[in-house]
Amino acid sequence: MTVTTVSPKSVLKSRRATRERTRIYGTVKFLGQSVTGRVVDLSASGLALDLSAPFAAGTGSKVAIESEELGALEGIVKWNRSGRLGIQFHANSNASAQVSSYFRFFHKAVKPVLTR
Repeated sequence: MTVTTVSPKSVLKSRRATRERTRIYGTVKFLGQSVTGRVVDLSASGLALDLSAPFAAGTGSKVAIESEELGALEGIVKWNRSGRLGIQFHANSNASAQVSSYFRFFHKAVKPVLTR
């Protein structure tokens, strides 16, 4: 019998879609609560949102995201900590097409503001 050890980091890397840094503003909604924020990174499978106020949605909560650049998207909260929210898009939604369209027509590479 052969035993193979797999590092948790390699498993996570293989499951993640390529993420791009963005400067998109949007609103996330959950059970009548609405909070604005900035999408800090985006991929075909999800996004990370830097929130402007506390947000009550916990892991597994279904949320709606609205943005001028991306349109209306739906997803599930994967994590919520330190004023940031990680959202995975619903696989059966048109999120993949909307994200692809954003990258094709609107996205510009985000460069760091501060240099060392």
